Amino acid sequence: QVQLVESGGGLVQAGGSLNLSCAASGRMFSRYAVGWFRQAPEKDYEFVMAITNTGRSTYDSDFAKGRFIVSRDNAKNMVYLQMNDLKPEDSAIYYCAAIAGGNVYRRDSYTSWGPGTQVTVSS
Repeated sequence: QVQLVESGGGLVQAGGSLNLSCAASGRMFSRYAVGWFRQAPEKDYEFVMAITNTGRSTYDSDFAKGRFIVSRDNAKNMVYLQMNDLKPEDSAIYYCAAIAGGNVYRRDSYTSWGPGTQVTVSS
């Protein structure tokens, strides 16, 4: 398994941008696809985006289309989530998670999770 730690969250005004990072430890990182989820207060986890182990394919949610970009650098064991044109409804704790196989849209498919990073978007 891999261990994951997110960073890059913070407070930003509506319309602004943030670039979240997900640092992974473990030699087998390049075998895992990585997904990003978020959880707002009193709401369930929500799929944001995912990227395959090679980085050749990505999956996105409707709200992320055209605003968010996911990428990875396997040489550095890093995955990134570039978020643009942020809205107050994007405020949540953002988590990265690793998946060896299965449905990337389902939270229970993922085997390793980071502790999360808080994103707050002010109006």
